[in-house]
Amino acid sequence: MPLDHLTILSRDAEAAHRFYALLLPELGFTAVKPGIWKSATGLYVQFKTAKPDTRDYERHGPGLNHLGFTAPDAAFVARLAETMTAGGFEARLQHFADGTTAVFLPDPDGLRVEVSHYPPGQPPVD
Repeated sequence: MPLDHLTILSRDAEAAHRFYALLLPELGFTAVKPGIWKSATGLYVQFKTAKPDTRDYERHGPGLNHLGFTAPDAAFVARLAETMTAGGFEARLQHFADGTTAVFLPDPDGLRVEVSHYPPGQPPVD
């Protein structure tokens, strides 16, 4: 059964919009309407504002840790890192011993987006 949507809650809707409006088109998503994006494969990502009395996001606490996307090649990953850095966002580019190239992009609330290119036969998780 395919995953059909993700909903991301943020403290600052404008900051989240600036981040994801720069990132998602690079990953093949199209804006459907304000706050909703769709990928070519049919995955929807929806953005809403978090309730004010809730805790801040904790990456290593229970719940979602990060979003991972597979890039077509290592050059794409490097270009994306440059694009996000030029847009004023943190982009940590890494090259791993197994040949994987990845960029780690924390959104304004700290939710990490990872975009990686893996060598043939290398699974995205271990």
